[in-house]
Amino acid sequence: MTARPTEPSAPTEPSEAAIPSAPTARPSEITPTAFPGRPADPGLAGLAADRVIAVVRAPAVPDPAALCAALAAGGIHWVEFTCTTPGLPALLRAAGAAGPGCRIGAGTVLTAAQAAAVLDAGAGFLVTPGCRPEVAGAAQRAGAPAVLGALTPTEVAQAVDLGASAVKIFPARAFGPRYLRDLAGPYPGVPLVASGGVNADNAGDFLSQGALAVCAGTDVVPPGAVAAGDWAEITRRAAAFTAALPAV
Repeated sequence: MTARPTEPSAPTEPSEAAIPSAPTARPSEITPTAFPGRPADPGLAGLAADRVIAVVRAPAVPDPAALCAALAAGGIHWVEFTCTTPGLPALLRAAGAAGPGCRIGAGTVLTAAQAAAVLDAGAGFLVTPGCRPEVAGAAQRAGAPAVLGALTPTEVAQAVDLGASAVKIFPARAFGPRYLRDLAGPYPGVPLVASGGVNADNAGDFLSQGALAVCAGTDVVPPGAVAAGDWAEITRRAAAFTAALPAV
């Protein structure tokens, strides 16, 4: 009798023990996330101590230097004049007469052309309402600090990636002071500035929740008082705002 040929056996699946597992990173091998935000940006030196930027948005500013002096008398030395104000470059040049005790910047900057114009007029820092790559690039080329606007965690990351000196959370009233603390979890060390809906009653809450500084708008510089040149009223409002802040 002739033996039957042996049929080939079906291939067997390798056992789990035979499958090499993917290497798992050990905790000691994970590099903490680093962010290029610059809390010690020399262009923003002093803001952590002053903690307030006055945002001037008015149809007319009769005497920019006198306005800055009035704010400084009330304890606010950082002043942002917005691009929505007519004749902003001339206004910035005039504000320079307020002296070295005031830091003058431009806000609501949306384009590279606007950035170039206000920087040429003497703006010491730029502020945007949202992430504006053109403005960030212009600021970097000029060596000027840029405070880029953001609201969501994704936008904060975009602002940081663009090299923001600080990130303005706008409108801050949308989520309240605690939101600043929440953002500090995934973005440690990124300087945050609260803007939009900040007043003397809640500014301290934003600062206590981790904001580097807050923006003071119509609570301190109402358009009517600015247009009327009521500098005594501006000083009174600035002093009341700063007096409400927690001690450093």
